[in-house]
Amino acid sequence: MKQHETIANATDQPILPTTNASAELEKAGSANAETDTNKKDSNEQSNKWVVFAILAVGIFMATLDSSIVNISLPTIAHFFGVPLSGAVEWVIIAYLVVTAGVLLTVGRLADSIGRKPIWIAGLLIFTAGSALSGASVSLGMLIAARALQGLGGAFILAISPAMLTSAFPAHERGRALGLNAVIVALGVSVGPTLGGIITENFSWNWIFYVNVPLGIIGIIATLRVLRERANLGRGRFDPVGALLLAVGLVALTLGLSFGQQWGWNSPLLMSTLVISALGFIGLVIVEQRVSNPIIDGALLRSRVFLSANVSLILSFLALFAVSFLLPFYLEELRGYSTLQAGLLLTPLALTIAVIAPFSGALADRIGTRWLASAGLAIACVGLVFMSQLNAQSSTFDIIWRLVFTGAGQALFQSPNNSALMGAAPRGHQGSASGFLATGRVVGQSVSVALAGAIFASLGGSAAGRQLVANQVHPTLSHAHISLLQQTFTNGFHTAFIVLAGIAAVGVFTSLVRGKEGRKRDRWA
Repeated sequence: MKQHETIANATDQPILPTTNASAELEKAGSANAETDTNKKDSNEQSNKWVVFAILAVGIFMATLDSSIVNISLPTIAHFFGVPLSGAVEWVIIAYLVVTAGVLLTVGRLADSIGRKPIWIAGLLIFTAGSALSGASVSLGMLIAARALQGLGGAFILAISPAMLTSAFPAHERGRALGLNAVIVALGVSVGPTLGGIITENFSWNWIFYVNVPLGIIGIIATLRVLRERANLGRGRFDPVGALLLAVGLVALTLGLSFGQQWGWNSPLLMSTLVISALGFIGLVIVEQRVSNPIIDGALLRSRVFLSANVSLILSFLALFAVSFLLPFYLEELRGYSTLQAGLLLTPLALTIAVIAPFSGALADRIGTRWLASAGLAIACVGLVFMSQLNAQSSTFDIIWRLVFTGAGQALFQSPNNSALMGAAPRGHQGSASGFLATGRVVGQSVSVALAGAIFASLGGSAAGRQLVANQVHPTLSHAHISLLQQTFTNGFHTAFIVLAGIAAVGVFTSLVRGKEGRKRDRWA
């Protein structure tokens, strides 16, 4: 992006803090347009951190809420008098499926009406959903409120990368997205510990109420500080395409989330996958007949954009399962408590938080292709190392493997996201941001489904349950325990080797995208 370029289109204009100086510039007229533009650019550089701070509030809330609920789920189930497996799982699933269903649509909508209205709507919806979740008097009300939270979270996460890349100049795009990764990592890592502290010392309601003051602060700051001229006439919105896309993504996410519980050959799972396929087929047919499709085909024809998206999905497919499988290993095979397991997982997120800003800044200097590829290659090796954990591994063995894998993920994530966002023209940054967020959610969902299916099919899940039961009521012989441990580790090892293979494919897709052109960087 040229820093001194006058931006005519409202939705292409960066969302920047409102100051008295910028207000005077808008009144100066066209006589000194170039001078005004230079002053605006100077204003952008001096206030980009204010924009980042406001975005950090929303991003932290959305990511915190995705991790804080899991540890409190048993308490919630006990409060409403329901079993842990069953309807209470919808407290988590409702948030996930609603978020997945609307991310791409929200990104496309932001390109049409502007990002600030979407951001404010997201904060309002998420804050209201949090308040209603905390005040829920029935499980049904809580699930509905969590779905509302998921809608608000989708609004926030779908456009935050686009807002960040518009607030920072192109040569600092990687740095900005690296800092975004810090906020995400902090939200994910703090969630389980904070949720445990709140649930133990207060009540489960407060894991939702904690978002309310943050949301109010974010709304006030957005209204007072961020500015963007809305342009409601820029392009039409395709409601039929949006509905079909939502049906396809919701059905796919739902099927993957419940696949292990329903059974991978069950009629219910097959029905959700068929509905998903029909939704996507209908979407393709409709998109070919409308002038303003939900999914912009021009973006997917960009080699860099498509490759970065595929690499993103493959990376989450390979790496998200670490956070899914490790708790089973730590609690069932090793006998750690839930709190101890949560603390042992912290090095992964902290490593990402420490390294991601540096990898993003380095990508701004040397480019993204080789850095992202090297990072995912390191993570691939880290997954192989993870597969070698067994019942005798020391705490140090666990930690250094998590740090190694997290370092590779951090080296990949910021450069790859920078390439993805930089490959999209300014008028399509919302759509690009929606692709990024959707790819993350889909990759995570498939990762859990795939890893869970491999682990369970090889007997690891059943062996883990028997080991836990034996910890409570020791009745098994040493030989039987050894056999169960061997069965568990076999499923655990196989799952991680498969995940490492997926990461290796991601290294290839990252390499084949080629080098980003200078013109593409100016678009960002």
